Amino acid sequence: MTSRPTPVRALPAPGEPAPRTLLLRGGHVYSPADPFATAVLVQDGTVAWVGSESAADSYARDADAVTDLAGALVTPAFVDAHVHATATGLALTGLDLTGCPSLAEALARIAAFVRARPAGGVVVGHGWDETRWSERRAPTLAELDDACAGAAVYLSRTDVHSALASSALRALADREAAADGGLAALPGHHPEQPLTRAAHHLVRAAALAHLGPAQREGAQRAALRRAAEVGIGAVHECAGPGISSAEDLTGLLALAEQGDGPEVFGYWGELGAVDTARRLGAVGAGGDLFVDGAIGSHTACLHAPYTDAPAEEGAGYLTAEQVADHVAACTEAGMQAGFHAIGDAALTDLLRGVRAVADRLGLARVRALRHRVEHAEMLDQDGIAAFAELGLTASVQPAFDAAWGGPDGMYADRLGADRARTMNPFAALLRAGVPLAFGSDAPVTALDPWGTVRAAAFHRTPEHRISVRAAFTAHTRGGWRALGRDDAGTLVPGAPASYAVWSPAELVVQAPDERVANWSTDPRSGVPGLPDLTPGGAVPRCLATVVRGRTVHLAG
Repeated sequence: MTSRPTPVRALPAPGEPAPRTLLLRGGHVYSPADPFATAVLVQDGTVAWVGSESAADSYARDADAVTDLAGALVTPAFVDAHVHATATGLALTGLDLTGCPSLAEALARIAAFVRARPAGGVVVGHGWDETRWSERRAPTLAELDDACAGAAVYLSRTDVHSALASSALRALADREAAADGGLAALPGHHPEQPLTRAAHHLVRAAALAHLGPAQREGAQRAALRRAAEVGIGAVHECAGPGISSAEDLTGLLALAEQGDGPEVFGYWGELGAVDTARRLGAVGAGGDLFVDGAIGSHTACLHAPYTDAPAEEGAGYLTAEQVADHVAACTEAGMQAGFHAIGDAALTDLLRGVRAVADRLGLARVRALRHRVEHAEMLDQDGIAAFAELGLTASVQPAFDAAWGGPDGMYADRLGADRARTMNPFAALLRAGVPLAFGSDAPVTALDPWGTVRAAAFHRTPEHRISVRAAFTAHTRGGWRALGRDDAGTLVPGAPASYAVWSPAELVVQAPDERVANWSTDPRSGVPGLPDLTPGGAVPRCLATVVRGRTVHLAG
């Protein structure tokens, strides 16, 4: 008896020419065209047919290549709707403090990394989170300097809205800001503690300016390679002068054009800079155009003070009038606008600004461009209704809830239990008809699409949970719809052949309501199944990722 071949071995390797017609058969194909599909035909980078095994025989005779899936699952490739590729690559290849268990361990890792690298340049790292440490505090400048041994070091907090900066880096940034009174004159400066607001932005710019082209490209390649390894076929890069640079964005877009990794769609977050966004090759003037900061750094803009910092209500970086001016400029130019807004006060100002443009230019013109809001974490029912009315896309990150939600999480520490329970209301957004696009905000959370789907389906606040199917759609088709493209993100004839192949597994239909059976394998339901994502289990292994017919990842 002949054993079945290992799945996907008949696919071309990355960099090899794709066959004009390729038939994948003998597996499970997740497609609304046929909930029982076992085969898919790809022709010239486009899905040509989806159907059953018996019908596949007629296509096998004429196909240039046939792959036996051996029971593997084929789905649309994921879309990560919010990434920072260079920062992600630097975390993957350099000093990553994510998950560090204590202040002492963080300082030890910093010291070891600094000692092991060549002298000179700037050390860039990421991921520390003092809320997970028993000390419940960040290192002082003196403690950081002891670990850095005179090196210029920039270490972003896990939410990327505050950072540790060594004395050597502070001195470098201070010289660059001398004309404006120096680093100490800027909002967010503290002589001993992490920097926030404008002071943080200055030291970040100083650190990133010292990245050479080869180091930046290496980081970007590492990020795109990791994305492909986990089944991501496209990413939205959220760039801007406050978080990266024009050279960083254009370099990433040029790298993606080489065609050996996921597709990249760039956003440029600079107020009123429609012409700049177009010149840089961005698809939108938005992304991380900051209306406020982040909860963890006490810079998300709130209506009421932080529970653990009663003197703080966060930072508002844009007024409703500035939001309106930007949305109006984008709408009149036919370009999608976008903003970063997390806190309830920031979202109030944002919605006031967008509504003012709808009143001035007409609701239909505003809705047509699907302007987007990144994060949108503290929405109440009125805010959700406004999102639906104004046609705004919510670009959200379910892994934030997995990391910081729940009664003992960071949200509860910062906001108190009552406000924490309102965070990230995915179910209410879906019920209102607000389009969702899922992402990671990598390196804030990892490139982990199945983990993201799991986080939405098993939200730490049960009333905010959505079905695995809805979450999967938000992380595939939702990312394409956020770009204004309704023809991608699903495996139906005529759609781009961007797909991922996953290790064989039992497929189920999972729903968020615990009052009824929350999973089923009954084929009579006619609902295509997905892997079981019950917390504690392993997520599927990606065997291959294909972008418009080109293999960009093939597991060893």
